[in-house]
Amino acid sequence: MKLTILICVYNERKTILTVLDRVRAVDLGEGWEKEILVVDNFSTDGTRELLRSVEGPEVRVIYHPRNLGKGASVRTGIAHATGDYLVIQDADLEYDPADLPLLLEKINPTHTVAVFGSRRLGGRAIYRYAKNYWGVVFLTALTNWLFGGRLTDVAVGTKMVRLDVLRSLNLRGSGFDLDFELPCKLLKAGHDIVEVPISYKPRTVEEGKKIRAFRDGLRALWVILRERLIG
Repeated sequence: MKLTILICVYNERKTILTVLDRVRAVDLGEGWEKEILVVDNFSTDGTRELLRSVEGPEVRVIYHPRNLGKGASVRTGIAHATGDYLVIQDADLEYDPADLPLLLEKINPTHTVAVFGSRRLGGRAIYRYAKNYWGVVFLTALTNWLFGGRLTDVAVGTKMVRLDVLRSLNLRGSGFDLDFELPCKLLKAGHDIVEVPISYKPRTVEEGKKIRAFRDGLRALWVILRERLIG
């Protein structure tokens, strides 16, 4: 079995090499091989220059010709991946690659389609902004109600899905909206999503956090309603 670890990066010069080192160091366990796929979304802060220095047979880097959005980077990764499963790994150190084996432990190749991390399992609330936390609570509850899910964290970045299923979903999001489109389409297609608790070290806006609660929250709300009412 092969796991494609997809790292979508935009202007993360300070963290990208550390993330790559941590991903390379992760032992996925017996029976798993690793493919590391980096998609740079036209970084302008020196990230691209650092990536050009990366060497190693298990790492492939794809450079977008312009900034197309995180969702577009995910779709590029899906198109180029060769693994049996694909997991999205952020490039900013908010999520720890060392947690990836926890997701793989839940994989049964005969029937497991999707395993998501969760920042809320166990009653935790690891957020720097209250509005972000309550936004996730609301959007998760809405997704569960509209699609019959049992999720605790619909907005989590760490999402692992079987590659053939990913390709069948015809994802179209170009920004952070794809993070919500993906679980909605999985649930709508009748797939179960398993969750496991993962670590999370949120950044502030000053530290480089790119998601904005109201702007991106409204887009997420639209996507959830669109997938339920229009499809």
